[in-house]
Amino acid sequence: MTTTPHFTLFDTAIGRCGIAWSERGILAVQFPEANDGKLRERLRRRQPDAREAEPTPQVRHAIDGVTALLNGEPRDLTDIALDDTGIPDFNRRVYAIARKIPPGQTMTYGEIAERLGDKLLARDVGEAMGENPTPIVMPCHRVLAANGKPGGFSANGGVTTKLRLLTIEGAQPGGPTLFDSLPLAVRKKSAR
Repeated sequence: MTTTPHFTLFDTAIGRCGIAWSERGILAVQFPEANDGKLRERLRRRQPDAREAEPTPQVRHAIDGVTALLNGEPRDLTDIALDDTGIPDFNRRVYAIARKIPPGQTMTYGEIAERLGDKLLARDVGEAMGENPTPIVMPCHRVLAANGKPGGFSANGGVTTKLRLLTIEGAQPGGPTLFDSLPLAVRKKSAR
């Protein structure tokens, strides 16, 4: 039995985000857009049949975890169920590895490729990260290019958003970030 997917919008330290879900788990997480209309439009592009609704207790748990993490609180979101229906097998395998990266730590595309058994799959790992429908919950922002370079990030804001998320979590990819010269209190406020 299949039910209609749902979505809702919620406020975070980086702006208004969206989340879509099915009875199996989270289908999509969307970062802030220019306005709520664009945010809804982006969610519906990923989940055309989704209807706006109040979150279930499990979805509320996911929203609370994402919100806390974006507020700079250490959170482990691995207990949040994801609905990976329609996700290619290779991407599922990549996401299973990336999902185990704790906040404040990173891995490279190449390291994930090696764990998959072939270091030449690094580019494919990068492509899988770009197709991630559930950023933050499946922490693609914690996966970097070689030598600690940020690599790409397909969410709104691109690499700037990726670096901001890593800064919120206390990770230092490839050296200092643009916030490092600021006092800690200002960095925490800027990261929001």
